[in-house]
Amino acid sequence: MMNLNNFKKNISIVCIRLCMCVPFCFVLFPSTSLSMELASQNPFLTDWGGHLRLRGTVSFPENNSRLDLLHHDRLHDGAFEFRLKNNTGFADWLNFDCHYEMIGTGGEMRKTQQTFLKQYPEASGRLFMPEGVNDDRRVMDLTRTISSDIDYLLYHRIDRLSLSAFSDWGSVTVGRQALTWGNGFLFNPMDLFNPFSPTDVERDYKIGDDMITAQVCTGNSGEMQMLYVPRRDTENHDIEWGQSSLAAKYHLNIHTTDIDLMAGKHYEDDVVGVGFTGYLKDAVWRLDATYTWLDDDCDRSGFSSIVANIDYSWVWLNKNLYGWVEYYYTGLGENDIQKALTDPEILKRLERGEWFTLGRSYINAQLQIEWHPLVNGFITVIGNAHDSSGILQPRIIVDPTQNFQIMCGGNIYYGRTKTEFGGIELPGIQIREVPADMVYIWLSWYF
Repeated sequence: MMNLNNFKKNISIVCIRLCMCVPFCFVLFPSTSLSMELASQNPFLTDWGGHLRLRGTVSFPENNSRLDLLHHDRLHDGAFEFRLKNNTGFADWLNFDCHYEMIGTGGEMRKTQQTFLKQYPEASGRLFMPEGVNDDRRVMDLTRTISSDIDYLLYHRIDRLSLSAFSDWGSVTVGRQALTWGNGFLFNPMDLFNPFSPTDVERDYKIGDDMITAQVCTGNSGEMQMLYVPRRDTENHDIEWGQSSLAAKYHLNIHTTDIDLMAGKHYEDDVVGVGFTGYLKDAVWRLDATYTWLDDDCDRSGFSSIVANIDYSWVWLNKNLYGWVEYYYTGLGENDIQKALTDPEILKRLERGEWFTLGRSYINAQLQIEWHPLVNGFITVIGNAHDSSGILQPRIIVDPTQNFQIMCGGNIYYGRTKTEFGGIELPGIQIREVPADMVYIWLSWYF
């Protein structure tokens, strides 16, 4: 009898090969008349673009904390990000998307991180991941380190590499791409596949994953999205069913309410979810809920996650304002932050890059004010609802020209000792982990 794990592995490989053939069959084997019609109506197009972003940061480490290993009052760091994009194909028929990026980062923060990992190698891998993106879990290894040392890192990678075929019924995309599900602003329990960190203020591009996605139109009121994300085991580098994700989401509209229904398998866990979007006078409200059944090796059977938010825009003193408030709860988090640091399910998700917090419930808000059509101010608050710790993120974005942007801001942490954002004791190391307040300036040029 065939081993069950080998059977799942073979099914996974067959699914990849079959799904990869779908868009090519659609392109290569349409009727001759249809091909001529598509070619005449949809000329071959190519488009180039991208950006260059320079970053400068100054951090202020807490005394006797992990980031105080160099005994500096301030840590100075710099970074750059270059992205070159190309989109080529036939409009509304076939499309090839490719993004190349080169990233360099260096300074005293990186030197401190590397010094810490050398002194405490047991902390590497879960709580503190190496800087930079790697493709250890992805099907295609498209990331290479150009040069690195204790105080700098320079690498480049392909972040998008996908082929899309379009038809009247929908579309199929194969390759490295990005997809976001869910209606959360900072927290998104439906978005299991490479989500943004809640503290990310830069959300231009999500890190691409190797996947197969399909979108099927089901009429005026519905749409189905399906995805398959094959992943490699980090130990044997084989594509494993237990490391992969397979999911589907159905979107429908009933009167003034949008509804999302989601179900899938993510690594070893089964997940279902439901989401709603509606209107309350001039405000928009959203509610997403998921339930995750954990694998049999876990002590608990599963957990639920909920995010609810409402946003509203208005005019005050001739200024345009926009704001939102959001609440997030997850049954996987812990009110005792020290306990969360030893929870294998939390640590597993931290290591995979899909989990960024330790607590159970959070209250978040953001206010945006348009001081001038070219100058916008923001302030974001992320607060742990149980231990009253949190982070303030004020920033100003200035657009002096059409293709140039300046962003200045900071991260200010608050909270008592032994709270999530106020500082915790790292287990087994006897050293404090306290987030460092920081200020930054980013210069972005788009082309």
